[in-house]
Amino acid sequence: MTAPDFSDDTALVKALATRDSDAFAYLLDCYHAPLVRLAQQYVPSRAIAEEVVQETWLAVIQGIDRFEQRSSLKTWLFRIMVNIARSRGVKESRSIPFAPSATLDGDPVVDPHRFRRFGRGRGQWKRPPHPWSEPEGNALHAETLETIRATVERLPSAQREVLTMRDLLGWSAAEVCDALEVTDANQRVLLHRARSKVRSALERRDDEDRHR
Repeated sequence: MTAPDFSDDTALVKALATRDSDAFAYLLDCYHAPLVRLAQQYVPSRAIAEEVVQETWLAVIQGIDRFEQRSSLKTWLFRIMVNIARSRGVKESRSIPFAPSATLDGDPVVDPHRFRRFGRGRGQWKRPPHPWSEPEGNALHAETLETIRATVERLPSAQREVLTMRDLLGWSAAEVCDALEVTDANQRVLLHRARSKVRSALERRDDEDRHR
């Protein structure tokens, strides 16, 4: 017997609607780990993130019959998880719900003092970013990863979730917009701000290393 092709959304949804255990196993294999990873951005511990994802799977089982495939199964699944995680994050006093009014914070992407303010060179770099390469050695690599982790953890929630989806989970811009229900313009601004803050943190760490 030929194994069903669950890589096709339509076939997978039909199988899930019949409560096919192989279909649910396929879904778990594909998405459980990424769901937990993203859920951890909202709640204070992995244990709570696991609870959020378990609640998500229950919601999927209960709601699959109502899924109309207006979006991909993947983004529908993650949208359910994000909504549950946001609510749980608020309950745990760790996060706030995403709101369109909170998508654009007032922080400058780059320190304005790094640009020339007057004269013919106005708006140009006074101190441009210096190139940095992959660190040599496991210790420096670990420091870099810790800098990135700590910076991402301090990002505003909207920036953190977009960065996590785009750069850690490898989602496309369209998938992020669908899952988080934000416009493409907001998604691009949030991602740019988040990436800039991470890069700035890496630059500061690199400067500190150079002056040691």
